[in-house]
Formats: sequence, structure tokens, C-alpha cells
Amino acid sequence: MSRKPTVDDVAEAARVSRQTVSNVLNSPAIVREDTRKRVLDAIDLLGYRPHASARRLRTRKSSTIGVRIDPMRDGISGAVLDRFLHKLTEHADARDLRVMLFTAADPQDEIAHIRRLRDGSDIDAFVLTATVHGDPRIAWLIEQDVPFVSFGRPWDPGAQTPRHRWVDVDGRVGVAEAVRHLRAGGSTTVAWIGWPEGSGSGDERRAGWQSECGLSADARTHYSRRTLDDVTESTRAAAELLDLPEPPDAIVCASDSLALGAMTAARMAGLPALPVVGFDDTPVARAVGMSSIEQPLDEVVAAALTLLFGPEGDDVRPNPRNDEEPTNRLLAPRLVERRPGHLQLDATTGG
Repeated sequence: MSRKPTVDDVAEAARVSRQTVSNVLNSPAIVREDTRKRVLDAIDLLGYRPHASARRLRTRKSSTIGVRIDPMRDGISGAVLDRFLHKLTEHADARDLRVMLFTAADPQDEIAHIRRLRDGSDIDAFVLTATVHGDPRIAWLIEQDVPFVSFGRPWDPGAQTPRHRWVDVDGRVGVAEAVRHLRAGGSTTVAWIGWPEGSGSGDERRAGWQSECGLSADARTHYSRRTLDDVTESTRAAAELLDLPEPPDAIVCASDSLALGAMTAARMAGLPALPVVGFDDTPVARAVGMSSIEQPLDEVVAAALTLLFGPEGDDVRPNPRNDEEPTNRLLAPRLVERRPGHLQLDATTGG
């Protein structure tokens, strides 16, 4: 069949009426089991998919997911969110779901947007990104019983609840793997450049370095730096490390932005082959031949939609809350190893 199958095609294949097919799709409990099975077999055989817009009218659901676009920090860090949004849109489209993007100045502004969109029946569920300690969005969404899933876990002790569905990438495991790999390759002093203390994901990634670096507590302080997610600031931090009497022979960073700064400092110090590992495997990492830890965004998005709507093929309405079912997924990243490329970085600008 070259054209898309219709409900009439299903009815003919299953030897039932068009109304019976509609009942199987929308009110299966009123259809006899043998008839329901015959219709479902015909649907599978023909590859029939109910028309999304018709279903939205019938169920009075928008089949739309809302997600906020975070402010762009720089072209490197912003690439991660861009890729996540693209993956979310692709996976949602495959499930006849739509994605609505909106902007907000801060968490309270985001809550205000969610309230308006929810009250207007424009959106059925929401995806949060960049969860933080004491995240007010999570508490409000749970209190208001709004369906949501977050890309990012709850960071406060005791904050986890089945009502908060979340997917996250295990940064600790990813960084620990990178440090082990460097040490197995001959590096004896692996330094760390991360974000200021208090970042949930940043602190977790640092913990991965700490667990595998093999340094004493004093040496860990000596060979680690905290800085903003900025190439210039990271260049300064890495320069400090490389200027030590006994400098590190490898550097692992909490992001590709920080790693690019470390690579710049290494070139300035005459150490272009110094092993540097970033996090996120952005296009910049690939362009300059920088090793990085890749987040499995396809798996993240697929898991988020499954937590929110059930397995693919289920009704697009958000799953009812079920405290007995798993409500989170923690996924493992992977190290992508590269050799530094021949791209020459401007030592005066860090660009």
C-alpha cells in the first residue's frame, strides 16, 4: 500500500465497522477481547497511526510538550541544549507530539509561563532542564499536579519523590572513566578544572575526578581549580596549574568550554600534546580534536518521553501517577577519545 492506511482500511482488514475501530482506539474496554485483538492485529499489519489532529480534537488534549529555552551563555555551552531540543523535537514528532518553546528570565518567570500555558490548555506536559538545588519549579509543578519530567535530577538530600520524574546522565561515572583512561595511558597527575561549588552536576563531575585521581586530599586541592564556564577564565586557571613546580600531565574539565581554555593554556606553555578531556562532546570538541565525554541525548529524550507518556505506541496523554513504577533513569555517558588537531588557537584571545 503506497498511501498511508486509513481507519477504513483497518476496518476492512479486521472485518469490522469503522466505529468498532474507533472504539478500540478510544474506548477499548467496551470492545470484546477477540474483536479488539483482531483490530489491533490489523493496525500492526497495516502500520496504521491515528491522525494526531483528529485525536487532539477528540480527547481535548493538545498533545503538546512545553520546554523553556535557557539563556545562551556562549556558543559552546549552548550547543548542548540545542542538541537536546533537536532530539526532543525528533522523538516527539515520531509519537505525534508537538514541542512548544518559550523563554523565561528566571525560575519564577518560568513558573508564570507554565501557569498561563497550562490554564489555556495549550500544553499537556512540560520538560524542565538545568535542575538546581532548591529548584522552585519542581515543588510548584508537584503541588499543582502538572505532568512534567526533568532533564536533571533533584540535587537536595531527601528531595527525591515518585512524583518527580527525571532523566539524567551520570557525570561522576563519565569523569571517573576519563581519569582512569588517562592514568592507564601513563598520566600520573591528572588535574581538574570545574565550576564554582554548589552546582549539582559540577560537584558530581568533580566527585568522579576525586574518586579516581589517586591524589591525597592536599594534592587534590593543589591540582584543582573552580571557575566560571568561560574559555578565558579557564585559560587562566589552566595556566596556573601548568605553572606549578610539578605541573599536571593531564587535565579533565567539567565542560568543553573549560577544556578549550585548558587546551589554549597548554599551547601557550609549549605543551600542545597535553591530554585534555572535556564534557558534552560539542562540535567544538570535534573540530579541535579534543577528547570529551558524550551525553547519550537520544537515550535521554527517549527515556524522558517514556516516563511522561509511557512506551511508544501508547496514548499521548501523560501517564497517571503510579508510585510503584520507576520514575527516573540515570544513564551512563561515554568517553570519546581524540588526538589534538592542527587548529591553531590564538594565544592572546583564547579563541
